[in-house]
Amino acid sequence: MGSALRDWLDKPNSGRGVHLACDDGTWEFRDYGALAGAARRTAAALIEEGVRPGDVVCVILPTDFTCIETYFGVWAAGATVCLITPPLFQSGDEYVAHVAAILRQAGPRLTVASGDLVPLAGRAMADAGLSGEPWVPRQGEVEAPLQSVGELALLQFTSGSSGAPRGVMVTWDNLQANSELIGRAAGFEAGDTVASWLPLYHDMGLIGCFLTPITLQASLRLMRPDHFIRDPARWIRCFGEAQHTAAPPFAYAYVARRVKAEQLEGVDLSGWRTAIIGAEPIDPHSLEVFAELLEPFGFSRDAFKPAYGMAETTLLVTMDQVRRRPLAVQPDGDRLSFGEAVGILEERGLGPSCVGARAGWVVGCGTPEDGVPVLIVDDSGRELPPGHLGEIVVGGASACPGYYAGAEGKSTRFSEGQVFTGDAGFYHSGQLFVLGRMGDSIKVRGRSVYVEDLESKIADVVKVHKGRIVVVGVPGAGTKGLAVFVETNSDSWAGEVREMLRRRLGDDVEVTIVVGSGLIQRTSSGKPRRRYMWERLRAGELPEARISAD
Repeated sequence: MGSALRDWLDKPNSGRGVHLACDDGTWEFRDYGALAGAARRTAAALIEEGVRPGDVVCVILPTDFTCIETYFGVWAAGATVCLITPPLFQSGDEYVAHVAAILRQAGPRLTVASGDLVPLAGRAMADAGLSGEPWVPRQGEVEAPLQSVGELALLQFTSGSSGAPRGVMVTWDNLQANSELIGRAAGFEAGDTVASWLPLYHDMGLIGCFLTPITLQASLRLMRPDHFIRDPARWIRCFGEAQHTAAPPFAYAYVARRVKAEQLEGVDLSGWRTAIIGAEPIDPHSLEVFAELLEPFGFSRDAFKPAYGMAETTLLVTMDQVRRRPLAVQPDGDRLSFGEAVGILEERGLGPSCVGARAGWVVGCGTPEDGVPVLIVDDSGRELPPGHLGEIVVGGASACPGYYAGAEGKSTRFSEGQVFTGDAGFYHSGQLFVLGRMGDSIKVRGRSVYVEDLESKIADVVKVHKGRIVVVGVPGAGTKGLAVFVETNSDSWAGEVREMLRRRLGDDVEVTIVVGSGLIQRTSSGKPRRRYMWERLRAGELPEARISAD
């Protein structure tokens, strides 16, 4: 079980490997022979420490060669990997509480941490009631043979955007099926190269851009997220040789804002075949401005592959496998009602007319494969016909069995081999269109209004980037309301936003507008922690926040 994902550790290809980005702008290379040997020596040390097949090992390491060797060392020892993000922008106490919540649920045999993170990891272990100290990675004297494995390859902890983190159980069979699906959907060929800056503790970075290329022994150019933020052109220059990548929509918009054409002089992007977009709602404007920047260097809009997936389905659910420009549609927001037909006001193939198409537009995520059943159902679980808005339900070999240790989800549920995703979507022209989390919405006159759509419309009024705006649905006793958090010090636009929201939602919706700096709290994967922000505001724990008077 799971042997194909570990085969490379026994039969490494020393002609290929991983190019790791260095802080000085250079790259360090290690071939798969060296990485496999180091992983198996790490496995020997883990076995000496008492790790056995089926045990959970939590790993808190930055993206470096030690992380790669430790990850596959855990697999070589037959254990289950649980990657935990290193600290980002949280305070020490917040980070310790987050890690302790994961450790408490995962119950690991061993918690691995880099030397500089041992103090925080040790505090988290104590808070979780775990004995012992964090284990700093080391290698044994000899290479351990591959051990048998348990049922689970991974514990993927959800990022906690709507509550406490929950560990998704990813079996070896789930992971094998999804890795193969990614390879087919991306059109992966022998000898291809992948380039990524995505964090390894998030499903798209871990499975799509790390595990899949390494287990296929493809060449991999691997950056850290901070490398991308400081120099996004460095990521683009990788595609002078690389063919595949994946990133959320904000990354493509960020490149379009930050990168200048002269930074790419001499780069030929004509070999770039796959640019996967996922992890958050996709707006056509972000893709078009990216394409217009890179088109003179050989980039084709046909390379865009809008995709839909989630940790509970291992990663990928569907991706447009036809080589064509993405399709954007504008649903009729005034007639958007759960269980009812979706009216389409306009549709466009990606091109110059998509510049400015932000608010109210969504991009198709392709047609599911025959072996990946994706249904749209109503509140009672009844399948709806194409063109109707409902909950997305996913089955097939990549659908995970549930959350670890009996944890329960909120919007997402597991039932009889299916994942009820908690996401709202519909089919149009054979493609799946995803509107957003059902939990991140409010009901207005019997229809669902999704906060991502409102954020786009508010951004058009406020004239700030959508990433600096978060809308939170605020339920009350017999009332409904919205809190609008905007990272700016001015509220001169507040009256116009309130008027726009009342026209769209009705006079009975209570609108609270909050301005200031440092308001927006995000999970490790970049998703807004909507309810957490509202709770902090109510508790008086956002000192920079100011509520705009109505």
